[in-house]
This record gives sequence, structure tokens and C-alpha cells, in this order.
Amino acid sequence: MPASLARPGYTGRFAPSPTGPLHAGSLVAALASWLDARAHGGHWLVRIEDVDGPRCPPGADQVILAQLARCGLLPDQTPLWQSQRSTRYQAALERLQALGWAYGCACSRKEIAEALLAQGGAPERHGELVYPGTCRAGAQGRAPRAWRLRSSTGPQDESHVQITWQDRRLGSQTQDLTLAVGDFVLRRADGLWAYQLAVVVDDAEQGISDVVRGEDLADNTPRQIRLQQLLALPTPRYLHTPLVLGANGEKLSKQNGAAALQLDDPVLALRSAATSLGLPPDLPGTSSGEWLASAVQAWRLLVA
Repeated sequence: MPASLARPGYTGRFAPSPTGPLHAGSLVAALASWLDARAHGGHWLVRIEDVDGPRCPPGADQVILAQLARCGLLPDQTPLWQSQRSTRYQAALERLQALGWAYGCACSRKEIAEALLAQGGAPERHGELVYPGTCRAGAQGRAPRAWRLRSSTGPQDESHVQITWQDRRLGSQTQDLTLAVGDFVLRRADGLWAYQLAVVVDDAEQGISDVVRGEDLADNTPRQIRLQQLLALPTPRYLHTPLVLGANGEKLSKQNGAAALQLDDPVLALRSAATSLGLPPDLPGTSSGEWLASAVQAWRLLVA
């Protein structure tokens, strides 16, 4: 292995939400994270992100693990399930509460929309409304529905938070977290944990050094970095891979009808995923193991 690629302590992960079987787009993310870990002589973990339980049909997690195994993508440790880690997320929330960063929010979605309209209106951001800070000074005697993180520079300071980070593929990235996102949810009104808090806690506890995932998740990175800063947790390196698009030009996903992976010929599926990542389409290998060995060598050249 080239010395420039060897990274002592490298640990990567693939973290699917088990809302259904893997599709072509999710295999691209799984393969990229596996290849990057192997190319850097590191470990590769699988985390089942089932924190949103109502959207996860029974057995979908086992289907995903079986699909990964069929492709030869085997984790180096027993997979972790977010649904079993509520106490960890509660401890992180209590820490943020104690530090003055988290506050209870009693607003409904309708009330948030009305408050934004009164301020001149604001467009939805990826299906979410940028919270106007209504409950920052208290929920006005109402019971909190959710818990939010202050997006200002301090509990008593309304200055904007600017997050700058370096993506291994996208380059330098900057976001005004206060303006673009606002005070975001840590625990939802229905009692479920928000993705942003859960993923930060899990990445830190699993020792994740490198996050390799689809470009659609790049927008989450500033929120996660902010939580890492406030919880005094390390920030991983990030690499966001190209998206696989459907026939309608939108991201291929379960929400827009992406078909489950056909794995009668796993090498064929892996070749297709590799092409989306910019790897040569004619890598040698007739079995998954042989082909993956070739793909690791090609990935080293790609990311060197």
C-alpha cells in the first residue's frame, strides 16, 4: 500500500436506514465507504440507522445485511442498531441542555409557518422550515413538543455561526448555519431522536475517522460539525460521492420508487456501482472477492 494512503486508526462506516432493501444508489454509497476503508488499511463498520422506527418495516435490516453479504461487503464488527441506543442520545441532549445550547420548543409546524409568513415568508429547505426562534426565550408556559439546538454563537449571543469544512471530493465548503438552517431539532415532537444528534453520538463512540456517503447528505455536515464542537467530539474527514439519478433526473431513492437491487449476479451490480464512482468499467474479477480486490487497487489510484 502506498505510504500516502496508509492511515493508522482509519475507521469508516456504512449507515443505511432500513426503510426498505438497498437499491442501486445505496450500493454506490456502501461500495465507496468499503473501498475507502480497505484502500487505507482501515476497518469498515455497518450501522443500522433505525432511529425513525415507524418508517422501518420489520425485517428490512436483515434484508440489507444479506444484500451486503451477497456483494462481499462484510463489516469488521457486529452491526450497531440505533434503536438500541436511546440512553446515549439522551445523555448527549442533557449535556447540551446543561450547557444552555438546547431548549424546549412548543411550536407546531403550522405555527412555525405562520411566524415565518409574518416575517415576510421563507421557503422550505429540503422539506423543513427554517425555525424563526420563537421559543428561544422560553416556551411561554406551554409544554415543549421538541428540543432544538441554538444556532447562534452563544446562548446569550445572536451572532451567526459560520461552518467551514473541507470535503475530500467537493473541496472547501462553507455554510451560514444560522441563516440557512436555524435552530434545528434534536428530539422530535413525537419523541423520536433526530438524525443529526444520533449520527454524531454514534460516529464518536464508534471511532469513525472518515465518513464516506452520498452527496445528498453533504448539507447535513455543518449541523453535525456544530454538534461535534459543542459536545467536544472529534470531527471526521468527509467524502461525499456522486449521486445516482433516476430516469426523472432526481436522486434515486426509495421515496421515488427505486427498485430493490437485483443480485443474481453481484459482480454485475458492483460493476455498475463502481462506474458511478468513476472507476473503470472493465476491472478484472469473476467473483465478488476477486472483483473487489481489483476495485480496491483502482480506488487507491482514484483517491491518491
